[in-house]
Amino acid sequence: MAHRYGDGAGPEVVIRLGRGWPLRLLLNPDLALGEAYMEGGLIFEQGDIVQLLHIVGKNVLLHRRGHGPLMRVLAHAFSLLSQINDRQTARRNVAHHYDLSNDLYRRFLDEDMQYSCGYFLRPDATLEEAQKAKKSHIAAKLRIEPGHRVLDIGCGWGGLGLELARTYGAQVHGVTLSKEQLAVARARAKAEGLEDRALFSLTDYRDVSGPFDRIVSVGMLEHVGAPNFQAYFETVRGLLTEDGVALIHTIGRRTPPGITQPWIAKYIFPGGYIPSLSEVAQAVEVSDLWISDVEILRLHYAETLRHWRQRFMAQRAEIAEIYDERFCRMWEFYLAISEIGFRYTGMMVLQLQLTKNVDALPITRDYMMDGERAQSQPVSRRRSAA
Repeated sequence: MAHRYGDGAGPEVVIRLGRGWPLRLLLNPDLALGEAYMEGGLIFEQGDIVQLLHIVGKNVLLHRRGHGPLMRVLAHAFSLLSQINDRQTARRNVAHHYDLSNDLYRRFLDEDMQYSCGYFLRPDATLEEAQKAKKSHIAAKLRIEPGHRVLDIGCGWGGLGLELARTYGAQVHGVTLSKEQLAVARARAKAEGLEDRALFSLTDYRDVSGPFDRIVSVGMLEHVGAPNFQAYFETVRGLLTEDGVALIHTIGRRTPPGITQPWIAKYIFPGGYIPSLSEVAQAVEVSDLWISDVEILRLHYAETLRHWRQRFMAQRAEIAEIYDERFCRMWEFYLAISEIGFRYTGMMVLQLQLTKNVDALPITRDYMMDGERAQSQPVSRRRSAA
């Protein structure tokens, strides 16, 4: 039986559903759409998964609807239970995603292996340029000086920490719960001769000893879980010096608090949660920190994900040899649905600058722009200016 939808405008997508999938999609579309694509139950006669998700995303934008009050309460309660994230659970959740083969990530990330939102200064910027600009943007907000002790919570493969040690003269301690990431970060520090300035360890942020002049956390808060937000920011405050500065970079939602997309929670980021600005602000308020600056990055992550997806697809055959066809379909769907989320459903990136004291930083933002401009100059000009 064939069904046709829409007015015929725009690209046409023709799909065929395997046995049993129509009912599963009807009962739980948020979970079943991704599963149907992974398992081969969603077959494209014309178009592809990206085109289909663009249609879905545009219709969500035009026809927003929510669940009833009871369903919202039940969904929120279940979501909170899945975000407890004690130390053992946090390590298991991190391993699920970040301890995949480093060769996988090298095939679609930039050369520095930045696995977070880039900062696109121009529409035609390359992924490498956007990730370099992101690091400069964050460093300018931190106002790092040589010798500053810097804690990098969720340091990934070490790219940001190494940049802060190499370019700004900081003493960096990067912590991660991923053994795969830790091995790469340490090897990179050794290869660059930065072992004395960039230390990386397998440590839960709750077990770090301070103090630190600066704290940076990029793409980590999404893995903390809403029940732990207050403890997280209280930990940040406890680790900062009195005149210290923290910069928290996280995915956020422009809507009130919600739940994690079910397919993403099951297959990609178990225990993960994207907070609203109101949730983050409330947790910061009770931790007795100043929110000294807030920036909302719109569409930057959509562009980042577009680059990742294109690179992934260009290497798809090689990735299938590392894993299998089902894995490739899962990651195609993950990268595509994430991009759609940032284009149509209210996902964004939050950058919060936090301080203990009201006068820890200048009272205008000029120093941020000055810092970024200085890093955009050729090395020879930066040295002569210094």
